Amino acid sequence: MRATALAAGVMCVLGLAATAASAQERWSVDFEGGAAIPGYNDVRIPGDTGTLFSFTDDLSAETEFFWRLRGSVRLTSRQSLSVLIAPLSIDSSGTFSHPVDFAGTTFAPGVPVTGLYVFNSYRFTWRYQIVEGERWRFGLGATGKIRDAETRLESAGAAASKTNVGFVPLVNFLLQRRFSNGVVLEFSGDALAAPQGRAEDVFAGVLIPAGRNLSLKAGYRLLEGGADNDEVYTFAAVHYLAVGAVVSF
Repeated sequence: MRATALAAGVMCVLGLAATAASAQERWSVDFEGGAAIPGYNDVRIPGDTGTLFSFTDDLSAETEFFWRLRGSVRLTSRQSLSVLIAPLSIDSSGTFSHPVDFAGTTFAPGVPVTGLYVFNSYRFTWRYQIVEGERWRFGLGATGKIRDAETRLESAGAAASKTNVGFVPLVNFLLQRRFSNGVVLEFSGDALAAPQGRAEDVFAGVLIPAGRNLSLKAGYRLLEGGADNDEVYTFAAVHYLAVGAVVSF
């Protein structure tokens, strides 16, 4: 439901941007999907008094299908604006070997428990292409990220959840190397670190031309980061095996 509403917002924002753009504007739609493989996922809620546990070590986390969608418009020959919708939900299950105090609720050892880790991300990005050549492209920009997160535990006799919606500023970057056959190697992402936490969403892969306005993509993506404060301690890494397509017009 939230992703549907954000999709409508994507079209509205890009539509307004396109109205202000010159006749040289260029649109693109980037769809990506594949396997989201949980790495480490450590949680303690509240951040100072809860019990530290792992969704992947104390419980067993599942590999999930993921998708993300980015719509972009070129404002000038070197400036672009994009909007990204990137939902993520990972289920886990198992039993704890020790009592776990989570969000004011105690989960007993040896009792089957299910976990849910949600980290939906909605981002608005402006980027300036510093290098715009036939072989090399390099750009830097700024991303405003809306984080819609939830951490949940449930068992037969207990249930608790912690939700968090917040804004995170990030640095955006893009580095591409184009070869004579049209194949493009790409390294791109959003990242920033601060004393309160860090966030990285980085892609390394290849784009292969499959038509005049179509490229197929494949590669590896790493989503990593978290926060450490009185309210929450949560750090996680997710490894993505990604495939997709980019349509430009």
